[in-house]
Amino acid sequence: MDRVNRINPFAKRESHTKTSVLTYKILTLVTWLLSVVVSFYYTLHSPDDGVWSRRKIWKQNDHYHTAFRMNHIIASVYWVILFVLQGGYIAHLFSGNVERVNSACAVGSHFILNNLFHFAFVMLFVRSLFGWAELFIVLNFINLSSLYFRHNAYARFIHWPVVSGPLAWTFVAIYWNGAIMVPHAHSLVARIFGNIFIWSILVYGLFFIIIYKDYTMGLNLSILSAAIGVSQFFVQTIALQWIFAFTIMAVLFVATVVIAVPAARGRNRGIDAERAPLLPDN
Repeated sequence: MDRVNRINPFAKRESHTKTSVLTYKILTLVTWLLSVVVSFYYTLHSPDDGVWSRRKIWKQNDHYHTAFRMNHIIASVYWVILFVLQGGYIAHLFSGNVERVNSACAVGSHFILNNLFHFAFVMLFVRSLFGWAELFIVLNFINLSSLYFRHNAYARFIHWPVVSGPLAWTFVAIYWNGAIMVPHAHSLVARIFGNIFIWSILVYGLFFIIIYKDYTMGLNLSILSAAIGVSQFFVQTIALQWIFAFTIMAVLFVATVVIAVPAARGRNRGIDAERAPLLPDN
C-alpha cells in the first residue's frame, strides 16, 4: 500500500521531494498555458478542421437558444478572473515558503488533469462534438469533486482558483453543453426540463455554503446564474427561466454575504486561516 501511495499522483502528502516539486512546476505551467491559449484562441477564432459545424466558443453558445444559454460577457469575465487567480496559484509553486509550495503541490495533480480536460472540452465543443465534450465535462466534474472533498481546507489562494472556481463552472457546464447536446434543444419540452434542472444550481450552491461555509462556491454559482439570467432575458422575455436564474443568483449571493462578512470581520478566527477557504489568507 505504501508503494501504491508513493506512485499515486493523487495521494495526499504533507511534503514533496525536489524532483516532484519541479515536475509539478513544469506540468502545471504547461497545461495551464495550454488551457489559457486554447480558450482565448477559440474565443476569437473558429476551428479550420472538423466535419461538423465549426464555431467560436460563444458563437456556439449564441447559436443554440437553450434554457442554459449564457451571456458571453459575464461568462468571459468569470474566466478571465479565474485564469488570473490561477496564475497567482502557480506563482506559489515558485515561492520560497516551503509550506505554501507543499500546499500548492498537494492539489497539483488534480489541477493538471483539470487543465487537460478543459483543453479537450474546448477542442470538441467548438467542433460541435457535444457528446464527447459532455464526457470530458463529466470526467472533470468527478476529478474536481474528488479534489474538493479531499482538499477543501486549504487557503483561498489555492481553494478559489483551483478548486471552487473550476468546479462551479464545470457543474453549470454540464447543463450548458448538455442542453445543446440533446435533440430538439429549442423545444418546449427541453425548456420545461431546463426550468426544473436550473434549481439544482441553487441546491448545489447552498450545500457548500451551509455544510462547508464556502462563500467562494456561492459567489461563483451566483455569477454563473447571472450569466444565464441575462442571456435568457434577452432571448425570451416572457418566460420563467430568467426569473428563476435571477432568483437563484439573489439567494446564493445573500447566503454568500451572510457567510463571508463574519469571516472577513474575523468572527471565525477559531479556525486556522491557512486551512479554511472562507477566511482571509495570513
